[in-house]
Amino acid sequence: MQTPEMKQAMNTFDTLRFVERLKLAGISEEQAKAEAEALASAFSEAMSGQLATKPDINGLECQVTAEIHRLERELLVLKWMVGLVLAGILALVLKAFFFVGADG
Repeated sequence: MQTPEMKQAMNTFDTLRFVERLKLAGISEEQAKAEAEALASAFSEAMSGQLATKPDINGLECQVTAEIHRLERELLVLKWMVGLVLAGILALVLKAFFFVGADG
């Protein structure tokens, strides 16, 4: 999904100006044109959905946050369950050692 900012960035890349700058730096016109085409192609690929947009990242952030909250709730339930199991075991141990003669 291309945002208006991505389209603007792609539209503002001036290949002719890029070629002229390379030529001024001593690069041959043929090489400068090849580099400009390669760079324009790279920009085009990058802007055609290969990059994550801010809405993509925000959506993932919401999903991760929701998953973390779900896991926190599950952990809370597990803590209570483990506590109750340990309390039950402790009660059985105490009954076995301290109330042996009380039954009979």
